[in-house]
Amino acid sequence: MKTRHVALGSHDPTIVTIQQHILQEQRKHSPHATGSFSWLLSGITLATKMTEARVRRAGLLDVIGEAGGVNIHAEKQQKLDVYADEALVHCLGVRENVAVIASEENEEAIMFDGRNGTGKYVVVFDPLDGSSNIDVNVSVGTIFSIFPLPPGFSTEDDEAMAVLQRGTQQLAAGYVVYGSSTIMVYTTGHGVHGFTLDPSIGAYVLSHEDIRMPEQGAYYSSNDAYWETFPEVYRDYLTFLRTGGMGRRYGLRYIGSLVADFHRTLLRGGVFLYPPTDKDPQGKLRLLYEANAVAFIAEQAGGFATDGRRRILEIEPTGIHQRTPLVVGGRSEMEQFQRFVQPDVTRLDGQEELSHALT
Repeated sequence: MKTRHVALGSHDPTIVTIQQHILQEQRKHSPHATGSFSWLLSGITLATKMTEARVRRAGLLDVIGEAGGVNIHAEKQQKLDVYADEALVHCLGVRENVAVIASEENEEAIMFDGRNGTGKYVVVFDPLDGSSNIDVNVSVGTIFSIFPLPPGFSTEDDEAMAVLQRGTQQLAAGYVVYGSSTIMVYTTGHGVHGFTLDPSIGAYVLSHEDIRMPEQGAYYSSNDAYWETFPEVYRDYLTFLRTGGMGRRYGLRYIGSLVADFHRTLLRGGVFLYPPTDKDPQGKLRLLYEANAVAFIAEQAGGFATDGRRRILEIEPTGIHQRTPLVVGGRSEMEQFQRFVQPDVTRLDGQEELSHALT
């Protein structure tokens, strides 16, 4: 009888799971890492797979519709909002290296007790972006950022002190899109990589290695229903795109889920805009757990993000649920946006910094 010898640890070289990729990146960029960071990320991937299972069965399970409560933003909570939030809180709560978390669904940050100094990471997230679209089968997503616990922080300090950090301090950021397939995109500051969930093996598998945002795209994304309330400079810029000023007439693509709209922009190029409006003069998107993550990923992929005045990653947060305008896109579109706001440089703080970052 012939004996088949299989080397321990051998695997299909064409398949790289997200856990394998994280460990490979750690060995490459942080050879002395202990593996605690990959343990943290595995908690996020587990929670998103739990959420994906519910999303896939929406319409069959009692998961569609309002949960009966409202979140800190006075938005009606959807049942899947609550489930996705609970899944992340649970999966991160059992990771002893997570010290503090903050979620869109909770007014205050949460500090995990009894860690005895073992906690070293802060995680902020929107558990289910675009959840109001779930009952009409539109793509929704999860978005997250990971920060280091500030030096000297103790359990006696206010949890918010750990969370209120500039985007430049992010160790990692990512998102998951629950769409025609489920894909996780993340960065740790060494490029952007995408992993598609293979339901046959229950694992995220590398499908988009070293993603680069096209320098110029063909679409812009904004909620043009609020056109008349956009600042004039935004209307002028969008008119320029729509009328061929960039050498092509830009089409409009808008889904209404930040994660889905940004994912398209990341892969296809173009620009996504959520300007200040009469209704939301400070912007509508959340700085800490939406704009910062998007900006970090965009810059790692060759794009850029601004609030119209400053680089998103340089904004000093003053509140956990602070809102901000957001313009994010490829290099050509963002350089052109810079040209439109340049005449206001004397009253736009940080404009020189934006100009420098784009050159």
